[in-house]
Amino acid sequence: MNNTVKIVEVGPRDGLQNEAQPIDSAHKIALVNALSDAGLQVVEAGSFVNPKWVPQMAGSEAVFEGIARKAGVSYAALTPNLKGYERAIAVGASEVAIFAAASEAFSQKNINCSISESIERFAPIMDAARAAEIPVRGYVSCIAGCPYEGDIQPAKVAEVAKQLYDAGCYEISLGDTIGTGTPASIEAVITACAAVVPIEKLALHAHDTYGQALANIYRAIQLGVRVFDSSVAGLGGCPYAKGASGNVATEDLVYMLNGLGLDHGVDLHKLAQAGRDICAVLGRDSQSKVARALAAKCQ
Repeated sequence: MNNTVKIVEVGPRDGLQNEAQPIDSAHKIALVNALSDAGLQVVEAGSFVNPKWVPQMAGSEAVFEGIARKAGVSYAALTPNLKGYERAIAVGASEVAIFAAASEAFSQKNINCSISESIERFAPIMDAARAAEIPVRGYVSCIAGCPYEGDIQPAKVAEVAKQLYDAGCYEISLGDTIGTGTPASIEAVITACAAVVPIEKLALHAHDTYGQALANIYRAIQLGVRVFDSSVAGLGGCPYAKGASGNVATEDLVYMLNGLGLDHGVDLHKLAQAGRDICAVLGRDSQSKVARALAAKCQ
């Protein structure tokens, strides 16, 4: 078994884009720098979408231009189309990410096209990235459940994952977008996907809406997955479940990995401080149980 885990920190993008509180570029830059200083090797620093649709991601150019880049750290950007890709590359994004859904209804509601059409739309990005030797990561949303369709069949997730992998994505992140997955349903999804995509190319993006994220990650570890997405301080909510928590907190993930003896390269105390700092800016409490426990211990 491989004892090294890669953590993809999505707080500055997937976390902040779901926060109601606006945040300026200087604080986003400070957050990205603090996360790289804590040892995170992949930080999703922004999203090059139309700010009309995602206001919190306005100013992503300024973030990429202002961060203090560390050797060995990949600064990733979400790019929904070729224009977004070009904007991201112009400011030095290390890699880009594209996204599709395992739910037809979610795809139509989210990006106004079918799953197959969404993957076709990414062809120009894949061509440009291939020519420039820019790595592309693929996200699959709604792997366990959809707010419109309900339960999603693992075979459908595997079909979309394979399409993204065959298109050239170096890694496929399986997203439990509404957090309804349990260890059993996540196992079924991973098993189906691993039959068509090498398991070392799969990642799990767990949301904690129903408190299952760490249990789901642990099951994925047992199955051989070694890449996990998480968000410092549990930043972000779930827009499809009012008041629900969103991404699993990176601090909680790191604490569990420490207990399992798995290598990840992240300093938990520096990470927790980064979480405290951004929560102070947002005027909210951390959603990380570990961060809260560490803070109480220091009082």
